[in-house]
Amino acid sequence: MNILVTGGAGFIASHIVDAYIALGHHVSVIDNLSTGRKENLNGQARFYEIDIRDAPGVRRVFAEGSFDVVNHHAAQIDVRRSVADPVNDASVNLLGALTLLESAVASGVRRVVFASSGGAIYGEQDFFPADESHPTRPISPYGVAKLATEQYLYYYRAVHGLGSVCLRYANVFGPRQNPEGEAGVVAIFASKMLNNEQPVINGDGTQTRDYVYVADIVRANVLALAFDGSGIFNVGTGIETDVNRLFASLRSATGVPCPERHAEAKRGEQLRSVLDNTRIRKELGWAPSVSLDEGIATTVEFFRGRKSHGA
Repeated sequence: MNILVTGGAGFIASHIVDAYIALGHHVSVIDNLSTGRKENLNGQARFYEIDIRDAPGVRRVFAEGSFDVVNHHAAQIDVRRSVADPVNDASVNLLGALTLLESAVASGVRRVVFASSGGAIYGEQDFFPADESHPTRPISPYGVAKLATEQYLYYYRAVHGLGSVCLRYANVFGPRQNPEGEAGVVAIFASKMLNNEQPVINGDGTQTRDYVYVADIVRANVLALAFDGSGIFNVGTGIETDVNRLFASLRSATGVPCPERHAEAKRGEQLRSVLDNTRIRKELGWAPSVSLDEGIATTVEFFRGRKSHGA
């Protein structure tokens, strides 16, 4: 297949690019490198340094690529930034997506695989774990944009015949995650511990998330290529882990005996989030294969290696 991966220099999508190329697909990457890193880029991928809002540039990429599939991961991913600047968030996450979808339809793309968000779309859950029928009540512009993109994809499927698979991710972690900013508590804590800095847990640490290792996310994106249909799927472990448990696992993996320190809770932080993965197990044959502790150990070694190389 000829596949376009947007955000392919970023944390999750760069791993997907590697997997697609390893399977023999021809892959092109769009990334404006605002958060992606050049060192994440696979040398066998054709790279375009373009913003997804650049309509003429995007049209040129599609004209050159003759793509069968678009895997869309490029996004403004900072939830707090989306709250501070909803206009910018919508510009990237909605208008950018529409720019891609218009070019996809015009050039005959058959399918879009879209990186959506379980936690941000469902909001505070009514039941645990949340399945795909759970009410969608996003409480951030980021979540609103993810949900709106799913709905646009339904429109493009109904009106233009563009197939789509929406993957609602739980909290993804693993190598290449950026430890800067608000996203990625595993990367943030691991980086601080390895630099002998004190991580701080917001609130009492009993807030929970569903942590899924990036290699398992990659497998879902591979299976989505072969899925004969369209649909929305949660991609999570179905296991709740609180921040205190996460901190203890990271402390064990790093071997750094830092104390557990707490600060004031962040206003509006979601208290519990965990996803039901029954549908993706049945329809795509996916199941998580990497445990939290195994994933953390691999992630810590990645950051340890970067630290030893001065990265």
